[in-house]
Amino acid sequence: MSRAVLAAVAWGWLTCAHAAGTKLLRFPDIWHDRIVFSYAGDLWTVSNHGGTALRLTSNPGLELFGKFSPDGQHIAFTGQYGGDEQVYVMPSGGGVPQQLTFYPAAGPLADRWGFDNQVYGWTPDGAAVLFRSTRDGFMLTDSKLYTVPLAGGAATALPMPVSGAGHFSPDGKRIAYSPLWRDFRSEKRYQGGWANDLYIFDLEHPALVQVTQDPRTDRDPMWIGNAIYFNSDRSGVFNLYRYDVESRQTRQITHYEEWDVRWPSADAGQIVYELDGELHVYDTRNGEDRALSIAVPADTIATRPQTVNAADNIESHAISPGGERVAIVARGDVFSIPVEHGVSRNLTQSSNAHDREVAWSSDGKRLAYISDRSGEEELYAQAQDGETPAQPLTSDSKARYSSPRWSTDDKRIALSDQTGRLYVIEIASKRRVVVAKDPAEPALDYQWSPDGQFLSYSLNSVNGLSGVYIWSVADGKSRRVTPEYVNAQSPAWAPNGELLYFLSARQYQPLLSTIEFNFATDRQMGIFAVALRKGVKNPYGVRRRTGR
Repeated sequence: MSRAVLAAVAWGWLTCAHAAGTKLLRFPDIWHDRIVFSYAGDLWTVSNHGGTALRLTSNPGLELFGKFSPDGQHIAFTGQYGGDEQVYVMPSGGGVPQQLTFYPAAGPLADRWGFDNQVYGWTPDGAAVLFRSTRDGFMLTDSKLYTVPLAGGAATALPMPVSGAGHFSPDGKRIAYSPLWRDFRSEKRYQGGWANDLYIFDLEHPALVQVTQDPRTDRDPMWIGNAIYFNSDRSGVFNLYRYDVESRQTRQITHYEEWDVRWPSADAGQIVYELDGELHVYDTRNGEDRALSIAVPADTIATRPQTVNAADNIESHAISPGGERVAIVARGDVFSIPVEHGVSRNLTQSSNAHDREVAWSSDGKRLAYISDRSGEEELYAQAQDGETPAQPLTSDSKARYSSPRWSTDDKRIALSDQTGRLYVIEIASKRRVVVAKDPAEPALDYQWSPDGQFLSYSLNSVNGLSGVYIWSVADGKSRRVTPEYVNAQSPAWAPNGELLYFLSARQYQPLLSTIEFNFATDRQMGIFAVALRKGVKNPYGVRRRTGR
């Protein structure tokens, strides 16, 4: 093969690799012809037309929320050097980061609370970095915006009592901001009391102007010229909007219907944002919206095959009926482990999927578990010896299943989902039957009868009280076996199947308070049993009062 052909093949391969682009590019910012973004916890920079990115940081901790200074000479960001989240600044072409904040950060925080000391930008003169911190808050929701000088020194709080994201006006005399902060919450199309609205605060003559008042979330303000651009899911999907400061009119400028616009950031009329894991640039001057193809030449050490101790990441387990083996879910795989002697088996070996919630069949030969290996969560059954592949028992479910339980004859599996539905899956036919739907919460206390022909469970009623039911395999019907006006739950079968035990709050013994003239009921819950056929004797006998 000639050198020309080899060169053509190599160029074609590089072109295809470049065209595909790298996904999961996050928290971008733009300055003229350069973009900074986070990938795999590091900062990278690239042309505003895409191409191959250049790494700026390589710290084991995270470097996030990079923001160019107004002159493009520096990048401020939130860094986890030493484990604490602080504000740092570095030359935009790369170099040694300089720490600007030193007040201990809150955290590490749960995902829904994001990060402390989050960088949002700069003052228009480039003298200070704008960031959000919880340092003066009583709770995590009480965050404020601060500025910290580039030259070093103490941080100064902006006058708003609480605030989330913010962006200065071009003259620095006003700021567009949100009083609320919920940027990392996972709720879709939320429109409750914590839905962000945007305001303009006059920093010279304190006054407040409301910019948005839609029931949905409005976030990520960007002040460009005489307009405030922002991100909102008022159409059902996050898109960019433009608010004219003088006319106070708002219009939508992007119209995506599938993927959300995420983390937009602006400079000199350009807005860069995430969409479907890639970066896009919207030019406010001509309305051009273009996707970027960016190749990130990272070594991605975290994705390389490696040996880990799964014992440190056990999420659930189940003991076999005979007690010889234990099924364990760890790091998303299902293992069958001997209690004393034998071979340990990784039954799923699915590094690309999350396998969870394992349950033994009554004969101890099979395991049922839930896995998202198909892209959706489905129920699978597999021989515990690992000799045969897993058998899917559901398909195209689009549900989050939980708590699979085998019937005692191993012909069916009961399980529930996040909507409160209780199902029975017939293993031979894979037929799925909806047994009940709880209006309040998922049902998780269901139990099979000793002969596998009945399923007991509790269900909340519209009056707010729960009752115990029994579903029959024979006719597919459920029957309530506890009274309507007392709480009953947690059914458990007697070994012979003639009695069904349950917990019930039906004992009322009012006590008079010694502090105030009022009554309280205490110790209402008791253990009860219901006979399931006529003639069943009380297994504990009947206590008779003895006379003198």
